[in-house]
Amino acid sequence: MEPTQEQLRKFMIFNPLAFEKYNAMKLSGRRFVHYSSSEAAFHMIKTNRIRLRSSSVMNDFMEIEHGLNCLVQSWRGEAGEHLRSLIDDMFPGTSEELAKLFDAWSPLFREDTYIACLSEHEDKDDVLGRLSMWRAYGGPSGVAVVVNPQVFLSVSEALSAFTSPVAYLSAEEFDTEFRRVTGNIEMTRDFLMEGGKEEFFAYLFQAFRSAVLCTKHPGFAEEKEWRIIYAPKYSTSELIEQSVELIRGTPQIVYSIPFKDYPDKDFVGAELPKLINRIIIGPTQFPQELRAATIALLDGANVPDAANKVVISSIPLRQ
Repeated sequence: MEPTQEQLRKFMIFNPLAFEKYNAMKLSGRRFVHYSSSEAAFHMIKTNRIRLRSSSVMNDFMEIEHGLNCLVQSWRGEAGEHLRSLIDDMFPGTSEELAKLFDAWSPLFREDTYIACLSEHEDKDDVLGRLSMWRAYGGPSGVAVVVNPQVFLSVSEALSAFTSPVAYLSAEEFDTEFRRVTGNIEMTRDFLMEGGKEEFFAYLFQAFRSAVLCTKHPGFAEEKEWRIIYAPKYSTSELIEQSVELIRGTPQIVYSIPFKDYPDKDFVGAELPKLINRIIIGPTQFPQELRAATIALLDGANVPDAANKVVISSIPLRQ
C-alpha cells in the first residue's frame, strides 16, 4: 500500500533523515543483503523464516546505548529546551508527559527489542560481496543472501514490526538532526495541531523511539544497515513466533517472521521464490560443496533458476 500524502508529510516532519533514506533507496534500484554464517542462512531457507535476535546479543554491544545517550544529551541541552518550549506552547504539558513515558519505556528499549539486520546491496557487489561484511559476520563459511526490496519498503501493519534505515551519527551530528526535527515542527505547527494532541504525541514518541533504536556510532557507517525491528511488549503480533534456540553456543529467545505474503494486509513480496534475488558464497574452505547444498535448498523452496542465483565470491580471505 502506498502511504497517503498526509502520512508522508508527517514522516518527513518527524523522521527527515529516514524519509530521505527511504526515498533514496526506492530511487536507487538497490537491493538488500543479509550477511550471515552459512548455518544461519541455511536455517532461514529451510524453516522459511527470518530470526530476530535480542539487541543485547548483537555484534555491537552498544546497539541501543549509543542512540539513547545521544537522545538524552540533546533533550537535556539547548536543543531540548527549545523543543520543550515549542511543544508545550502547542499542547500544554506535552514535554513532561513525553519525558515520563519515555523514561518508563527506556528499559524495554534494551530488553524488549529484537532485530534482524540487512545492508544496502549494490550491483558491483554481486560477484564478490563485501570483504568487511564477510569478516564481521561470515565466520568460517559466510553466506550473503541478496533479497528484493519491495516488502521491506512497503507500508503495512500486518506484522507489528517495522523496517528502518540506521543513522550513523556522532552526538554532535545527532543534535543537528534533533534541531532539524524541532525546526520542522515549528514550521508546520498549525498543520500538526489540526490532528490534535494525541496524534502529535504519538508521532513524537515514535520518532524518539526510532532515534534510540536506529542510531549507531559513525564507525559502523560502511555497513549501510537497515533494521527489521519487533518489540512484543510494545506491539505484539500473532504472526511472529517466539522460540528458544541455541545460536553459536548461547541459548536465547528469538522471534521469527515467516516468509509469507498477506495480500489482504498489503504485505506482499515476502515469499522466498520472489524474495531471494541471489546468494553469494563467501570465502570458505569448501565453496563448491556449499554452493551445491545451497542450490539444493533453493530448489526445495521452489526458488526459480536456483543454479544461476548462487555464485561463489573469489575474495582470497584466510579464515
